Amino acid sequence: MDNLAENDYPPSVDEIRNWSESFDSLMSSTSGRRVFRDFLRSEYSEENMLFWLACEELKRENSPEVVEEKARLIYEDYISILSPKEVSLDSRVREVINRNMVDPSPNTFDEAQLQIYTLMHRDSYPRFLNSTMYKKMREERRTSPND
Repeated sequence: MDNLAENDYPPSVDEIRNWSESFDSLMSSTSGRRVFRDFLRSEYSEENMLFWLACEELKRENSPEVVEEKARLIYEDYISILSPKEVSLDSRVREVINRNMVDPSPNTFDEAQLQIYTLMHRDSYPRFLNSTMYKKMREERRTSPND
């Protein structure tokens, strides 16, 4: 869903550097989300990014039938305690989601999405910046003759 297409360019040195300056710049970059998702996969927490991306996709939906179907899939995949990809949410946010699921909208998961975004920002992002993966990428792009 979020992988770079064949004709996409690798991120520039500036783009990679911007990722270290702000989590928002990492998350607003397609290649940044891809690299961060790879990192999350290595930490067994890729479901956080997948949930965040699914919520972003839901927000772009206009058809009530499609919204309802996508909301149910998101619920089953990431909110249900039976799901192997369950994201970590507090009980208050779970209650809000359960109320919202009576009549799902594109914004059904807004509070949960914000909670997961904050979790990734505070928890995973600092580890990403200190990871060998990120440091190696910065170094490789810095020494690349293409930039």
